[in-house]
Amino acid sequence: MPRGHRILVTGASGFVGRALVAALASRGASVRAAVRQPPPYSFAGGVEVMPHADLAQAFDWRPLLDGIDQIVHLAGIAHAGGSITATRYDQINRQATARLAAAAKRAGIAHLVLVSSIRAQSGPAADAVLTERHPAAPTDAYGRSKLAAEDEVRGSGAPFTILRPVVLYGPGAKGNFALLQRAARSRWPLPLKRFVNRRSLLGIDNLVSALDFVLGEPATRGETYVAADPGPALRLADAVTILRAAEQRRARLLPLPGGLIELPLRLAGRSDLWERLGGDLTVDPGKLIAAGWRPAHDTRRGLALLAQATALRSASA
Repeated sequence: MPRGHRILVTGASGFVGRALVAALASRGASVRAAVRQPPPYSFAGGVEVMPHADLAQAFDWRPLLDGIDQIVHLAGIAHAGGSITATRYDQINRQATARLAAAAKRAGIAHLVLVSSIRAQSGPAADAVLTERHPAAPTDAYGRSKLAAEDEVRGSGAPFTILRPVVLYGPGAKGNFALLQRAARSRWPLPLKRFVNRRSLLGIDNLVSALDFVLGEPATRGETYVAADPGPALRLADAVTILRAAEQRRARLLPLPGGLIELPLRLAGRSDLWERLGGDLTVDPGKLIAAGWRPAHDTRRGLALLAQATALRSASA
């Protein structure tokens, strides 16, 4: 990221936002952190914090965009299963993004980076290794709202780049990875030995480096990229083994047939959860790497570093 740029980061108090704001500020960028509510902590020195109204409401973006060169739009509703209505997803993920993109165009913003989701391109599982060449085919309201937000950005006339990251991991990660990490840290054997499906993951530091790269690379404008750690996708059993090995613990995986887990989940109406557990979702980030992105590590190394850091924090607590 070239020094001297003024960057607005929406969703700055979230999992990705906090890491990105810290990284950009450390590289000499002037950062304005847009938040729904001021967080109970301080950002790095020199970061300007500006609150905004609920994204479901129309409000004036001009004060937040005043003096800004580039935008990273992270704010939105993350995937939350069936607890959020399609209308709410549309309000926050599509309509708010459309209003921001239109305001960015009017303000002459040089670059709008939208962090979308792999779910804009696919359901929770896919038979083929996904690249940007595959037609977008979201399967739920969340994914459709993300794809619609992308379309709003593309149609706004503002210079843009879109990233579609897979499931993220890192300190403080939530959602699916947090469930996996808690399971791995438990003392119980896990019935995952026969799970042979593979799923791509993305370290938070690799996503931050991808965002830093596209902000500084004009050739990425007008492009959409899938984002995942480089190298082979891991099996669920591999991920648990790595997390436990980093804490010098045995894997303790049991060879329970997957069908004994699949059937109860489907009968309970949780086919989506089974597809996330038992389905393949492998993503090839080759287009972004060919553009010049240099990720810091593959998933094996990233998970091991995370587990070691988590163990050290627990030991010192």
